[in-house]
Amino acid sequence: MAQQAATVSPSPESGAPPALTPAAAAADLPLEGPSPGGAPASACGAVDAAALPAFPHRREAPRPCYGALDLGTNNCRLLIARPNEEGFTVIDAFSRVVRLGEGLATCGKISEAAQDRAVAALGVCAEKLRRRRVTLARSVATEACRRAVNGRQFVERVRQETGVVLEIISPEEEARLAMLGCHRLLEPGDGPALIFDIGGGSTELVLVDTDGDETPRIKCWWSAPWGVVSLTESEGRVFADAAERLAAFGRMKERVRHAFRRFAELLPADKANIRLLGTSGTVTTLASVYLALPTYDRRMVDGLLMPVSAMREVNAMLSAMSVEERSQLPCIGHDRADLVVAGCAILDAIMDMWPAETLGVADRGIREGILRTLMARDGYRL
Repeated sequence: MAQQAATVSPSPESGAPPALTPAAAAADLPLEGPSPGGAPASACGAVDAAALPAFPHRREAPRPCYGALDLGTNNCRLLIARPNEEGFTVIDAFSRVVRLGEGLATCGKISEAAQDRAVAALGVCAEKLRRRRVTLARSVATEACRRAVNGRQFVERVRQETGVVLEIISPEEEARLAMLGCHRLLEPGDGPALIFDIGGGSTELVLVDTDGDETPRIKCWWSAPWGVVSLTESEGRVFADAAERLAAFGRMKERVRHAFRRFAELLPADKANIRLLGTSGTVTTLASVYLALPTYDRRMVDGLLMPVSAMREVNAMLSAMSVEERSQLPCIGHDRADLVVAGCAILDAIMDMWPAETLGVADRGIREGILRTLMARDGYRL
């Protein structure tokens, strides 16, 4: 699918926000801190050469800033980064749970309340893009906008109210971007690897071959219409006791297993030396529970290799707990307490289908894939 980038127009003095108009077409490091002397980090933009001090070796102009925005069924996420010699440096980020797909499974539309939440979050993103003087950005929307009958009307509302031009991408493009963003965290080896992204409204699966190439070759991919929001809504949220909760977990897992059936037939019969890598809020949350972190710590989670058997134990524990009990776990909280069991069911079905011994965890994905694509297009070697 052809990619669409966007440029950021200068902010007008009055009136509606400027549009992020269509344009022709890893090392994740900490956010840049203050520059020496306590001054804020410099923004990307033109440099007045006459204003530079007359030293024998002048500092190079700052490299351009790039933006990647991912509006999913459950979350709105933004990364702004600048390329460097080792990959890119993240200079700003934003994430908010917006539950865009709430109620979508029953009515087929994005509700007004969900639209309002998303537009508010996207307004914050638009302001960050302008303030950081981003020169090239790509903003994508996934399953909720693909499925909703009013998805395109919502995209137009976003453009009018925030200036962000959302591109509704295909499941194939979503899978490709997720793979590009996280494949460097694959466990070393030469066997086939399965990369998956559990979203709010769908789950993408990519079988890759890493033989001799820096970027894996996609052998086949699949998108199933079950994510943590859609699967939770298929089963409901209220159960009398642990037995009912476990029964609901089993039914959700069976729905997902059925949705994966065709893809499972495409997988190689020989499961020797296979590798498994997951990117999404589900796997990072479950990894945090496994590590018993008091608060979420990306440095501990991103790149973690954990035994699949340990992940199954976490899944079993959470699926028997009530929503209130899950919400007390510090890395789950109220935002994810009602959705995390659906993620456990999807992950369990994946681990059954692809029985690797170790699960890799990536706190990176679509946004990083977008950034790498945009920077590579401009000639940066990442």
